[in-house]
Amino acid sequence: MEKTYNIQQVSKITGLSTHTLRYYEKIGLLNEVSRDENGYRQYREADISWIDFLIRLRVTGMPIHKMKQFSDLRSQGESTVASRRELLEDHRENVIEQLQQMQKYLGNIEEKINHYKNLERDH
Repeated sequence: MEKTYNIQQVSKITGLSTHTLRYYEKIGLLNEVSRDENGYRQYREADISWIDFLIRLRVTGMPIHKMKQFSDLRSQGESTVASRRELLEDHRENVIEQLQQMQKYLGNIEEKINHYKNLERDH
C-alpha cells in the first residue's frame, strides 16, 4: 500500500503553509488529492513531487495563472505535451531575461562597491 501524508506533514515537507496547499487545491493546481473516510486530505508521493514542481515554477517567477494553465494542460493528458513544453519554453525565456537583468544590477552593485573601496583607500 502506498504511503500517504496528511496536510500538516506535506506542509512540513514542502515548506508551504496548509493555507497555501488548500488554496492550490481550490484553484485547481492540485486536483487529484484523495480523501480518507473522514474527508481528510491524503497526499501521495506523486502529489508531493507535483507540489515541488509548482514551487520551482513559482520561485522562478511564473504567475499563478500560468501555473494554472500548465496544470490544466497536464490534467488533459499526453495530447497536451507540446503545449506544456511551449509554456515552459516561454517561461524559460522570461527567467533568462530576469537573470540578465539581475546580472546587470549585480554589475552596478559591484561598481559601487569598488567606488567606495577606492574612496576608503584615498582617505
